[in-house]
Amino acid sequence: MKQIKYAIAFVIYNQDRSKFLIVQRPSNDENLPDVWGLPAGSVKDNETFEECVIRSGKEKLGVVVKPTKFVGRSNIERDSYILHMEEFEAEIVSGEPEVPQPIQGMTQYQQWKWGESSDLKDAASKGSLCSQIYLTSVNDKW
Repeated sequence: MKQIKYAIAFVIYNQDRSKFLIVQRPSNDENLPDVWGLPAGSVKDNETFEECVIRSGKEKLGVVVKPTKFVGRSNIERDSYILHMEEFEAEIVSGEPEVPQPIQGMTQYQQWKWGESSDLKDAASKGSLCSQIYLTSVNDKW
């Protein structure tokens, strides 16, 4: 039986909720090189999903975020593990997003921008679980 890895993703909307923050994964990413998706992070031992959202906001975007709403959860099978992801809406409490962050040993994003559902369809079709969860939550097909 494959190991289960736990992860989070989060959706940060702009002020009028017409767009949301998306990030471009690095070119050397194992599963989704150069793909645009939502910010995400791996849950550490003894960490809740919500605590992981807060930590990932700091480590991946350089901002303080607060989870505000549960969006959804799902699983996907990878070559050597099963990924279980929970997704949340979050708001920026302080700071301005900036990528990449100067933290070694974790996925750092190449760019960020304000995007919309259509920007996640390519990622969802390539197996991006965070994109699939989001598109399902807004009843959008990929």
